[in-house]
Amino acid sequence: MGGVLLLGNGWLTRSTAANVTAELQQAACMRGEPLLIGVDQEGGIVRRLAWAPPTEAPAEMSSPSVAQEQGSAAATALHSVGIDVDFAPVVDTPSTTRSFLGSRAFSRSRFWNASMARSFVGGLQSNGVAATAKHFPGLGLASGNTDNGRIVIRAAAWKLREGLLPFRRAIQADAKLVMVSSAIYPKLDPSRLPGVYSKTIIQGLLRNTLGFKGVVVTDSLSAPAAYVVPHPATSAIAAGNDLLLFGSEGSSEWGYSTLVSDSAKYPHLRMRLAQSAARVRTLKAWLAAHGGSTCPG
Repeated sequence: MGGVLLLGNGWLTRSTAANVTAELQQAACMRGEPLLIGVDQEGGIVRRLAWAPPTEAPAEMSSPSVAQEQGSAAATALHSVGIDVDFAPVVDTPSTTRSFLGSRAFSRSRFWNASMARSFVGGLQSNGVAATAKHFPGLGLASGNTDNGRIVIRAAAWKLREGLLPFRRAIQADAKLVMVSSAIYPKLDPSRLPGVYSKTIIQGLLRNTLGFKGVVVTDSLSAPAAYVVPHPATSAIAAGNDLLLFGSEGSSEWGYSTLVSDSAKYPHLRMRLAQSAARVRTLKAWLAAHGGSTCPG
């Protein structure tokens, strides 16, 4: 297990969060390696720690300097309770005011979003918390939330590529993670595989075109479009992801067991797992160098 995602709003008081992360890291260090511990702390309606910044929703942040201040304050709060990964910011660019993203997105301008993303990433990471640009290659043109159903984004490739600008700026700001969506993008990948299973999108567009060298994390593999694919964990690793997110412990255990079983059969999968493990450990080393969790000895 590479890490733990803390879900749900309300129960993560300051003392509870500190106690839970300490117990998790103590258990992890029995096998000699700390965990990544992450939350979705975007601000606004997605704010797992109700007592912690961002105090404003992304759409309410009025300038890049405010975005940096909000990111910095969020990192200080997360760091104080042992959380070292923020699955934020959302850098998608909605095409309409009716987008399901609502106030989770900075704006409907890709240029503004690019500037805000760079600043928010800088605020988080200058204070030792890894930022995550999401949801690659973009959910701004989505008709609904991928957590609730299968979403096909039929926009032309040129239109989708316009929305990559904020991701490019976040990567240039050294965002440590990029989250890939489970939407389907037929004009980017004719195979019609969800983004989390698309080598064309992950290896081709994210790695080769945008030059991202960090950790690629899936959006939830418990989502409807992702979960119906046979052996989702294996398919996601084979496509180029490094961290796999599941929305429940049961689905996570199932994903882990199938990955272990499949890795015994396929040398290429074992090679991909080694590549991903190296990237995750590089991230853990960066976090440790910035005051994050380490194991004694």
